Amino acid sequence: MLALDPQNFDLEGALTHFAEHGYARLGRVLSDEGIAQLGTRVDDLMHARVVHEGIFFQHDSTTGRYQELEFGKGWQGPSSHYRKLEKLERDPLFLEWIRNGLNERVARALIAGPISLYRAVLFTKSDRGGTALPWHQDGGVFWGVDRPPLLQIWTALDDCTVDSGCLEVIPGSHKAGLASPQGGVILDDALAKADAEQRATPIAARAGEGLLIHNYLWHRSGVNRSGKRRSTLSVCLMSANTRCLRKKRAPRNFLRIFD
Repeated sequence: MLALDPQNFDLEGALTHFAEHGYARLGRVLSDEGIAQLGTRVDDLMHARVVHEGIFFQHDSTTGRYQELEFGKGWQGPSSHYRKLEKLERDPLFLEWIRNGLNERVARALIAGPISLYRAVLFTKSDRGGTALPWHQDGGVFWGVDRPPLLQIWTALDDCTVDSGCLEVIPGSHKAGLASPQGGVILDDALAKADAEQRATPIAARAGEGLLIHNYLWHRSGVNRSGKRRSTLSVCLMSANTRCLRKKRAPRNFLRIFD
């Protein structure tokens, strides 16, 4: 499904930009065939034409407000309006893409030793608008691991334009670490201090394009006004030495992706 030769792709510029700004563009990485295959698989999973035990579903809020999302409901029947599908590594087609040669080269350039998957999650905004996602960081106590994962590889499965609620970032914000030990949504006083609204930078991407995102980079996305589905796959990779710290349930075992 790759649209390029992973061994001859020049990563140096992207890795330099990633270190400085917390994100980097990889250009077109997913082939037309891959876009079609993974896009169809998204529809099939949402409508239960393909079923895998353990995939996590979260439906959009009815208002498009993040604060009104319902948690813990999971699968709510066939629908095109799920905002989040997680544990996509359980689907063979998505796992094939996660393990592609370019992802391996990127991961090995940034992570020493064997590499595991923290999560593979689809973020979707349906054609009726989806749910806005506030400024946040992907890390902190809530992530429940003994060392912070710092690399996400994003792939646009649909066009992600400004009108459809593309990713917005604060370039360089990853350098200051977590805004709070808990991580997650960034509080209003921190946003005001950082002048986030003035520094917000949209990262539009066409279907098939890839991005590198640092977990600590401040990012958000708005609602979809394009009338077309907008979906991206986020693959978070980390050292295979990472251990789960949760105690209320059995600790997670993370899938080894690259030995």
